[in-house]
Amino acid sequence: MRADMNLNRLAYFAAVLDTGSFTQAAERLGVTKAVVSQQVAKLEEELGASLIVRSTRSVQPTEAGRAFHARCILILKEAEDAFDLVAEASGAPSGTLRLTAPYDYGTAKVVPAVTRYITRYPGCEVEVNFTDRRLDLMAGELDLAIHVGWLQDSSLQARRIGDFRQVVVATPRFVSEHAVPQEPADLMELPFVANLALREPLTWRFSRDAVTRETVQLAARLRLDTTTAVYNAVLLGAGISVLPDFLVAGDLAAGRLIALLPDWQLASGGIHAVFPPARYRPPKVSAFVEILRELELERVSAE
Repeated sequence: MRADMNLNRLAYFAAVLDTGSFTQAAERLGVTKAVVSQQVAKLEEELGASLIVRSTRSVQPTEAGRAFHARCILILKEAEDAFDLVAEASGAPSGTLRLTAPYDYGTAKVVPAVTRYITRYPGCEVEVNFTDRRLDLMAGELDLAIHVGWLQDSSLQARRIGDFRQVVVATPRFVSEHAVPQEPADLMELPFVANLALREPLTWRFSRDAVTRETVQLAARLRLDTTTAVYNAVLLGAGISVLPDFLVAGDLAAGRLIALLPDWQLASGGIHAVFPPARYRPPKVSAFVEILRELELERVSAE
């Protein structure tokens, strides 16, 4: 290792680009803004290159800074994993757990799991990115991703947490104002709210028994790109739609929504915890997955 190399400065530099400012980087690291600025300046001096372009409104990486940041993220992640590997011997979760989950499942199920996790392990911290886009686990910034639906990459390391059903729903008022569908084909006559986050938002395959199958192609009156937006539109009476049972269970029980075509079923899907390729799974990850599994078992037992 070079005598003038100070790996601690990588964390200061990475925090500035991750947060977009020296002030927010200082808050994340628990130091002053002056310390962050000084450490980044010394890093640039050691490297003999400018890494960040500073202005009064923002900081932007130079071309060299962008490439250096990508390597810094990997180095810092490896260092964190090394600490986790030692902590694994004691079996005690530690450090910051970083994960991503779809917004709808995340707000309904991940938030309660996170709350239980930090209560059970007060020395741990959690950062959650709620998005309906599937983020790249290979980038090294995430410990875990929650996927709702069907896994498309069989090479992923994953654990099934639970299952969900898809339900055709509408408000009682909407049902009172329209003909109640008796067959899947009847849905074609009703205003439909399409979820553009799905791979096939307008094609739905129903089954009623072991042999009866029916596929319908619906025409959308309204197209929205998140499940939560579709859910809110249906609650406001915009039309019918297909939503996961974990999102609408409370509304169905309270009568705010009605399940249509109760004798017909749509394909059920899985809820998976997906992990980046690694030689071991840190205790913080395993502990959180177990809590998610606990909550899922509690939900099934209560039904």
